[in-house]
Amino acid sequence: MASVQISNIILLENPAKYQDDFNFHIRFEAMEELSDDLNWKLVYVGSSESEKYDQVLEDVLVGPVVRGPNEFVLNAPCPEWTKIPGPDVLEVTVILLICTYKDREFIRVGYYVNNDYETEAERESPPKEIQIERVMRNVLVEQPRVTTHSIDWH
Repeated sequence: MASVQISNIILLENPAKYQDDFNFHIRFEAMEELSDDLNWKLVYVGSSESEKYDQVLEDVLVGPVVRGPNEFVLNAPCPEWTKIPGPDVLEVTVILLICTYKDREFIRVGYYVNNDYETEAERESPPKEIQIERVMRNVLVEQPRVTTHSIDWH
């Protein structure tokens, strides 16, 4: 049985401007006190063509983890859009929220992200150069892809 079970993940501002931070309110239940911290990482997939465009937006240790309910807000900056291939900036992509314990991944939550211009006119006839300040980000939080792994917690 897993020593940690995620009970709720809420993205606090969604939709949001592309350049706004990500703020995930994460709640989890610890079935026992853990001897090490949990490592939480938020990864933005910059292009489906290559992992070299992936950006780790945040990588934090959370602890001490006590038995019972725990919660925190994971704050992460937006991805650096200039490091993403031009056509992929305004495409559907993915963000991954990954948690590990003692370097062993036990949960990965993936969300599709749609980046597009604010107005219908801009979406139908986008500017030649990306106007990032006019791009909105919509994370499809209703449809997470959750992958769990059994790990040795001791």
